[in-house]
Amino acid sequence: MRVLIVIPARYASSRYPGKPLVELTGASGAKKSLIQRSWEAACKVGGDHRVVVATDDDRIRQAAEGFGAEVAMTSETCRNGTERCAEAHEVLGGGYDIVVNLQGDAPLTPHWFVEALIEALSKDAEAGMATPVLRCDGRALNGFLEDRRAGRVGGTTAVFDSRGHALYFSKEVIPYTSKSYDDAEATPVFHHVGVYAYRAAALSAYPGWSEGPLEGLEGLEQLRFLENGRAVRCVEVEARGRQFWELNNPEDVPRIERMMKEMGSE
Repeated sequence: MRVLIVIPARYASSRYPGKPLVELTGASGAKKSLIQRSWEAACKVGGDHRVVVATDDDRIRQAAEGFGAEVAMTSETCRNGTERCAEAHEVLGGGYDIVVNLQGDAPLTPHWFVEALIEALSKDAEAGMATPVLRCDGRALNGFLEDRRAGRVGGTTAVFDSRGHALYFSKEVIPYTSKSYDDAEATPVFHHVGVYAYRAAALSAYPGWSEGPLEGLEGLEQLRFLENGRAVRCVEVEARGRQFWELNNPEDVPRIERMMKEMGSE
C-alpha cells in the first residue's frame, strides 16, 4: 500500500498570519518553526512513506527546503488543507492508495496516531476518510471550556456511532456534560485530532463538492464529507502519557512550549 503524507501550510491564516513560521522553543532551548516541528512529527511515522510540505507561499517553501523537506507547490485557490492535499497528490502524479493530511499546526502529533489511521482506513471499506479522536481527561476538557468562556476557539470535539463512524464535529464542546471532572478523570468528550487519512478516490472527489452550511458555520473541512453522505471513521487513539494541542491562536504558543518541555521534546 502506497502512502503519501502531506503537510498543508499557508502563510495567510485568517486567525494567525504567518503561523507556519512561528518559532517554538523545545526542552533543550532549541528554536524550530512550527512547520519544521510538524514535518519532523510526520517523518516519525512508521513505514516507507513519502512526506511533503504543500504550500502556495515562497517563504514557507524556502523555510521547508532549508531544513530538508520536499515541497509541492499548490495554488492560492485551495480553500482548506484537504483541497491542498488533493492538489498536492495530483501535482505529484497521483498513484497513492492513502493520502494523510498531517496539518501544519499540530507538531505534537504522535506517530502512532497516524499509524492507527492508516491501518483503520485500510480495513474499513465504507469509509472514505479516517481521523483520530482522543478521549479527554478532566484537564483537557477544562482547557476547552476555559477557551470557550474566554471567547477563543480551542480544540474540536467529535461524536460518533457504535461503528466508529462520525455523527458530527464541532468547535463547541460536545456532548454537553454538567459534571465536574478531576484532571486525570476520563470524560465522555472526545478531542478530534487534526489529522486525516483519505482514500485517494474520496480525496480526488472532495474539491468538486460544494461547501455545505455546516462546514461554513463551523469552519471544519471534514464536515463536507458528512454533508455529502460519506462515512468518516473516527479512530480512538491513546495518548500514552503524551499531551496534545494544536496551535490555533497566539495564546497557544506558550501552552505548546510548556507541553514540549514537560515531554522533553527537543
